[in-house]
Amino acid sequence: MPAACLAAAGAAAVRVGDRRRKAARAAAVVRHAKPHVNLGTVGHVDHGKTTLSAAISLVCAQFSETQDTKQKTYEEIDNAPEERARGITINASHIEYETSNRHYCHVDCPGHADYVKNMITGACQMDGGVLVISSPDGPMAQTREHILLSKQVGVPRLVCFLNKVDVMDDEELLELVELETREMLTQYGFPGDDTPFIQGSALQALQAMQANPGLKKGDDKWCDKILELMETVDEYVELPERDTDK
Repeated sequence: MPAACLAAAGAAAVRVGDRRRKAARAAAVVRHAKPHVNLGTVGHVDHGKTTLSAAISLVCAQFSETQDTKQKTYEEIDNAPEERARGITINASHIEYETSNRHYCHVDCPGHADYVKNMITGACQMDGGVLVISSPDGPMAQTREHILLSKQVGVPRLVCFLNKVDVMDDEELLELVELETREMLTQYGFPGDDTPFIQGSALQALQAMQANPGLKKGDDKWCDKILELMETVDEYVELPERDTDK
């Protein structure tokens, strides 16, 4: 999609997103004792955004101190009939979970180019994002588009998750993927050199949680990577200023 079209679509969505974000934040202050943050997964189609969202939901449900997380499966997040049939996410899906420090409303943004407007709608609600990159493939077309759109609609910070590292056996290639992604982030106005990167496998973590519901921290390295990701998000994504704070 041409940059001019992306810019126009992003600008048109910002006003709607601002209204939605303010309403969601105001409601969240009432509902939750912990600080509320709107987070989203962005990135190229099939790089693992929905799988990661499901893994985060399961891991946080298992390890949440308050048990206030309602876990969602991959099928529940990818819930539209066309999504299931085509194996892609079309509409932005929402889930909620808690870490030890925060309550999150999580939007799983579609990566397919045909549905970029739905991605913009989801991104407009985000206080921070997790950029998912498939390690074997590296950053691709929608990776670039989602970084640009995230910047245009005002997503302040991104944390990067290098996914599918379980099928990678070349450390140098992983370093090259990270370097290329950092350069792309810098190109579009994010602090590429300072952006945190976590390496893991969303699918391995999801399968481990499904096979062993009683897993604890330290039992599975892939689940621990999901915990590390969310601890990093807690630290790196700043709490947004609420209207009630003014």
